[in-house]
Amino acid sequence: KMLAATARRGGRLGRALSTSAEDGPGKFIVKTFNKISPLGLARFEPERYAIQPADSEAAKEGIAHAILLRSHKLQASDVPIMCRAIARCGAGTNNCNVELMTELGVPVFNTPGANANAVKELVLCGLFLASRGIVEGAAHMRTLHEAGTAHERIEKDKALFGGREITGKTLGVVGLGAIGSAVTEAAIGLGMRVVGYDPSLSVEAALRLPGAAIGDKFRVTSDLADVCSVSDFISLHAPYIKNVTHHMIGHAQLASMKPEASLLNFARGELVDEEALEARYAGGATGRYVCDFALSPPLAARTNVISIPHLGASTAEAEENAASMAADTVKRFLETGELVNSVNFPACSLPSRQDSSNRICIVNENRPGMLGEIMSLFGSAQINVLQQINASRGDIAYNVIDIEKPGPAADVSKFNFKSWDALQEALTQIKGVKSTRFIMGTAGSGYAINLDGETHGIGTRKPERSTLAAP
Repeated sequence: KMLAATARRGGRLGRALSTSAEDGPGKFIVKTFNKISPLGLARFEPERYAIQPADSEAAKEGIAHAILLRSHKLQASDVPIMCRAIARCGAGTNNCNVELMTELGVPVFNTPGANANAVKELVLCGLFLASRGIVEGAAHMRTLHEAGTAHERIEKDKALFGGREITGKTLGVVGLGAIGSAVTEAAIGLGMRVVGYDPSLSVEAALRLPGAAIGDKFRVTSDLADVCSVSDFISLHAPYIKNVTHHMIGHAQLASMKPEASLLNFARGELVDEEALEARYAGGATGRYVCDFALSPPLAARTNVISIPHLGASTAEAEENAASMAADTVKRFLETGELVNSVNFPACSLPSRQDSSNRICIVNENRPGMLGEIMSLFGSAQINVLQQINASRGDIAYNVIDIEKPGPAADVSKFNFKSWDALQEALTQIKGVKSTRFIMGTAGSGYAINLDGETHGIGTRKPERSTLAAP
């Protein structure tokens, strides 16, 4: 009935069944915010992709099929209605409006591990800054040079900036993902003992951790209090999750730390309760706090607090790695429908059968009966499904469905629809479907999104509504 009603409406029957939607040349348009590494953008073949910086004249046309960004705080008004994917060139996605994108059925990708080595090296730098009076000593020498007394005071004043070695000390690593495991390996190589903590440790992450051959140099604990009480240094590598990791280092954790223990935070500023940390120092604790975030005035003024710019991924190599990974991820999704490294969608992969099939990707609410409704529509339309996969994550479900491709001489009268547009309209109008995508050879075409019961995008390159912002 839905197919028949769609066909009767007319006006959206441009892609005839016999043409397999080959409606002429096209390109995927990738909109970029911030400066993205040219080496990463070079992964997009110019024959199939057009790169448009957000501030360019071309971007004002309001068409984009994917977005790449680094630190830009994404608004709904930044996202064209035909956008299928958003990729952050980095690990954190707090600036990507993930909750809204999930609600609208748009996958958000990140680049886990791309900047792991860069952050690891900065953490090692932080370890040395925390263990020795390097920052304070350098500031003191600058003052002496300005006063003209540096030569006579350099040996006498070195006792003011004594430190301790890190070899033999215990490092607590909170978060054992790509960065945390890299820090663990490096610290062990420097002669430290490591206690790791990660309540969400994945199998993939576990395989990166040191094995039994290192003896008592490494252990994993399920108790954050254990990490805090035994460590001489603690390095944070947990994601920021509201109501979960917010202020995970607070009064209780800081109270259990050794007075001389230092805290390193190159993850997210919100992981540490700054008021609790200020209270720790007011109580006489001497350990340093080293981070790459701005701080409240009381903390920032303390000599044992070292705040640097957010430099974790600010190396040419890390930016190239992240941009290249983001580009490859987006290309894979746009061209095949496969999902990897998404923070809000399930991982999903289905081997391609391009020689004999057309691929349809459907984003829908994850609720009972949805898959049955979708598949029954194909059955009612007399369409042969060759293979399909369904995966879900939270409230989102994602389907990749390969249907038999009609040959040039196929008798189209046996099908209960008259065009691909009619079929897509019917699929997109199923209650609970958020978007549909037909991957049939023409870059940039074949996408439809259901917003408030109205289908946008079928049969047109630029729909009436330009962005995902509420009208």
